[in-house]
Amino acid sequence: MTNRHLSVRDYDSQISQIAQARPEAVIVREKDLPEQEYEMLAARVMDICARYKVLCIPHTYADAAIRLGAAALHLPLPLLLSMPKEQKKQFSILGASVHSKNEALQAKKAGATYLTAGHIFATDCKRGVPPKGLSVLQEICKSVPQLPVYALGGINAQNAPSCIRAGAYGCASCRSVCGMRMCRTGLKTMICHQ
Repeated sequence: MTNRHLSVRDYDSQISQIAQARPEAVIVREKDLPEQEYEMLAARVMDICARYKVLCIPHTYADAAIRLGAAALHLPLPLLLSMPKEQKKQFSILGASVHSKNEALQAKKAGATYLTAGHIFATDCKRGVPPKGLSVLQEICKSVPQLPVYALGGINAQNAPSCIRAGAYGCASCRSVCGMRMCRTGLKTMICHQ
């Protein structure tokens, strides 16, 4: 997941470094931008990802994602739950952020094709908020065995394997990737999934 505020170099250069490491996808999670600015930034990220044949997933702004011709979209659960069925049909991949078994079941029923579950470990992004921990991750994964679940929140090369052992399909990261100077080598240690 991207966060331009954490980038250790020019944003486009950092995205290129990440894409060169061939992650499963790059989620453009720049939620503080107004939609028009977000769309321009997401268009650049999509172009970079396309060069390396990496899936680019816009976040939050469904209309912008449709205008960009994106096949995938990631949403906070409330936005997924309120999304019209016709709009959902525009995307072959639809992700949702969840924090509990109940939310995972709601997301599945609403048409999600994958989930991010968090925050699993302590993270500066959720300073002062206790992490959910591996037991909640395991509960989420068991509740929706048909869906890939990606652990999120405080993920790094050391704790990513414990998420896989808890049942996660893979791991998503923001700080560990956007703040990484050597994405091509460092990200390889983060790319672990079942």
